[in-house]
Amino acid sequence: MQGAGNDFLLFNGVKNKYENYSKMAKKLCDRRYGVGGDGIMIAEESQKADIKMVYYNSDGSKGEMCGNGIRCFSKFIYEEEIIKKSEITIETGDGIKTAYLTIDDKNKVQSIMISMGKARLNSKEIPVLIEKNKVINEKISIDGEDIIFSAVLIGVPHAVIIREDLESIDVNTLGAKIEKDKLFPKNINVNFIQILDKCRIKIKTWERGAGRTLACGTGSCSGVYISNLLGLVEDEVVVETEGGVLKIKLQGDEVFMIGTAETTFKGEIVWE
Repeated sequence: MQGAGNDFLLFNGVKNKYENYSKMAKKLCDRRYGVGGDGIMIAEESQKADIKMVYYNSDGSKGEMCGNGIRCFSKFIYEEEIIKKSEITIETGDGIKTAYLTIDDKNKVQSIMISMGKARLNSKEIPVLIEKNKVINEKISIDGEDIIFSAVLIGVPHAVIIREDLESIDVNTLGAKIEKDKLFPKNINVNFIQILDKCRIKIKTWERGAGRTLACGTGSCSGVYISNLLGLVEDEVVVETEGGVLKIKLQGDEVFMIGTAETTFKGEIVWE
């Protein structure tokens, strides 16, 4: 499945039992020697919510949450009849999220709104090795260049860097270096933001554990949240990712993400 160009492999772990998700992710997400994907998700039974979403990045590392992934996951569990509800609670590594599904007359999911929970800015929660209640407009030095960033935890840790023009940025090189900088003990997602107007932004993302991706749902939420905090955008913002368009809505500290998801193909994998 894909959401805004972020692609994933999804498995029904309620029906089938799997082992060694890290090995599965590294093998199957390889775009040359596997199926190809930014990560894998497994639906499992939950004692806390309607369903549990287990997520692993393409490098085999476990992720707490994935924004574009949870939209795909919501469509998957509904259309595969694992959970047949239009409002679904989903247990993730970042707590319980709620998915609100828009269903068409053919019983297909057309769009998904996810309640992403509250954004967290405290440096210890993100984490960032800066002792502050809010990590806003701080400096990080990369190859002798001082870069201004803000950080927030929405699902997973994010750095937000606002620039006037994204075309001049080497996203891959800069993103990879910032992701693993010693300032971020658990590594970090890196989002480069361009403000187009008060209701629209453009974003390019380097994801922790996955590298350059066409979109990042939690990154889009983080970019809008920080931009709004700085007074640059309104409470409802359209986000232009490299792979598609998302809408982010802010209600106080609560963040909502709205977008679509698509099933690209189904198949069977013989795992040896």
